[in-house]
Amino acid sequence: MARVLVGVKRVIDYAVKIRVKPDHSGVVTDGVKHSMNPFCEIAVEEAVKLKEKKFIKEVVAVSCGPQQVQETIRTALAMGADRGIHVEVSGKDYESLGPLQVSKIMAALAKKEEAKMIILGKQAIDDDCNQTGQMTAALLDWPQGTFASEVAVEGDKVKVKAKKKKIANVKPADLGVDLTSRVEVLRVDEPPQRQAGVKVETVDDLVAKLKEAGTV
Repeated sequence: MARVLVGVKRVIDYAVKIRVKPDHSGVVTDGVKHSMNPFCEIAVEEAVKLKEKKFIKEVVAVSCGPQQVQETIRTALAMGADRGIHVEVSGKDYESLGPLQVSKIMAALAKKEEAKMIILGKQAIDDDCNQTGQMTAALLDWPQGTFASEVAVEGDKVKVKAKKKKIANVKPADLGVDLTSRVEVLRVDEPPQRQAGVKVETVDDLVAKLKEAGTV
């Protein structure tokens, strides 16, 4: 049976209204509620199901970031993951951490842990990149399946209390990963406010309004 790595990302909670920093360098994260990326939750659930069905032997939750990401790892452990790995990234390296850097970390961990499979959420709700899985597969030269809606297997359940499970701390340098970013954020702005729509009664009225707006 195989060992599986599951990526779990700490993101601003989906219910929080995002605010741009005054200097337009990014979004406000201090004092803002964070939680596990919803798509990462799905990945953990599917990995745990595979273990319950005896298809895999161990689920390892991986998260990159500052000390706070251990809360996210603990959530994954409570969901049924066996142990966690916290890749310590902070400061400027964390602010510029992108899909390529995370992919290099995941690929290095897969080799170190002798994992046979990596399960990731299809995207994170903060940057919406949808790139980490594809890049990781390319770095490992592994086959990949994207946007899977279900994994079906059969077997029995095994669970352990989350607090009894271990979280290992490693640094990117321990994995031989350089976090130098190739992407520079120039400016972050809020989208313009959407204008109220106008109701029209007939097709002629619609065409007239479109002409007024200069769209036809």
